[in-house]
Amino acid sequence: MTSHLSKKNAFYFFCFMVIAAHPVKAQLDDSLDLKIGQMIMIGMPKAEVDSAVWREVQLGSVGSIIFFEKNIPKINSYAGLKKIAWTYQEAAPIPLFIGIDQEGGRVNRLKEKYGFPRSITAAAMGKAKSLDSVRFYAQSTAATLAGLGINVNFAPVVDLAINPENTVIVKVERSFSSKEDSVVLLAKEYIKEHRKVGVITVLKHFPGHGSSLQDTHYGMADVTTTWSERELKPYRALIDSGYVDAIMTAHIVNQVLDKKAYPGTLSDKIIDSLLRKKLGYQGVVFSDDMQMHAIAKQYGLEESIKLCINAGVDILCFSNNIPGTEDRTVDKVHSIIRNFIASGEIKKERINESYRRIMKLKSSLGSTEIDNYRRQLLQAQAEILKLQKENEELKAQVSPKKKKPKKKKAKS
Repeated sequence: MTSHLSKKNAFYFFCFMVIAAHPVKAQLDDSLDLKIGQMIMIGMPKAEVDSAVWREVQLGSVGSIIFFEKNIPKINSYAGLKKIAWTYQEAAPIPLFIGIDQEGGRVNRLKEKYGFPRSITAAAMGKAKSLDSVRFYAQSTAATLAGLGINVNFAPVVDLAINPENTVIVKVERSFSSKEDSVVLLAKEYIKEHRKVGVITVLKHFPGHGSSLQDTHYGMADVTTTWSERELKPYRALIDSGYVDAIMTAHIVNQVLDKKAYPGTLSDKIIDSLLRKKLGYQGVVFSDDMQMHAIAKQYGLEESIKLCINAGVDILCFSNNIPGTEDRTVDKVHSIIRNFIASGEIKKERINESYRRIMKLKSSLGSTEIDNYRRQLLQAQAEILKLQKENEELKAQVSPKKKKPKKKKAKS
């Protein structure tokens, strides 16, 4: 009971500190616009700070951003990307989620050619003889992200490598294994290393993409005849053991789970009924990219936004990084959501649910082992300075003061 109350109090203290730190924004913190903004994640167009995105961040119109390879400066990549990340972060009235897909191997934005550490695929980690491999590469990845100011990694993939012909997960070695227990074991180690340095991990792709034949980047993928319930086991085990920070949806159609054949991202049967109620997950859910063709070409912008929010998704990702799709402006997305709220097609209570989940997860940013190390270091430095000062005072008291020699009078 005490533990629960302390966590709750910590959350409210976090919210108070956010408001206190930004008094100009304090009146907006309970406004509908700010709550909607926390539900939006966008990609940036260039490898530099974009003035329009910066302004949207500053106004609280956007609560999360995502980096892709196109956003990495080609020269002095580490310093350049770090400067971009922190420029956006410092502008935000509420701490930003700054995300990236840094799984390793094929899905690897921070490549060696830019001076970043080497990474390997999940499958390669899974084939290693011990857990040392996943620990080493997860630690290397997490430390790099933390140093850059990136606090969300859209990894690990906990899809099972079921279908060897699967081009989006299995053939590109994004899955640890075809065995549920192995995926759970490796995912835990991967998550642990990220948590040590305060980087949030996002499990993907719920409710399972490893048996699909199609790639949802290019169109609809139906797993009705190939999906099996064992694909839920990694999620169930990790939720039950407390190893889930956040979860990402899949755009796959699964009529076993949703008779209306809505893709997972838009399905209340898959997100609300299965993930939230049956599996008991109450944390943040990210959508996969809303501009992937499985969503954008099948449902359009307005309908997909309405279905996605009503399904129980908390943060909608618009990467502006998919060839053949229009860029989605923040103003347009805001306007669509507000109109649905005004018409009653999206309830205000539904927005409030997502806002509470997002703020609770954001309140965890900074409360990590690395911050404890920093506090200990600062405390040690303060103690050293204190001792130095005390030693100097002691020396001054013990050492006899030397009398200044009298000046001899000049002879006249």
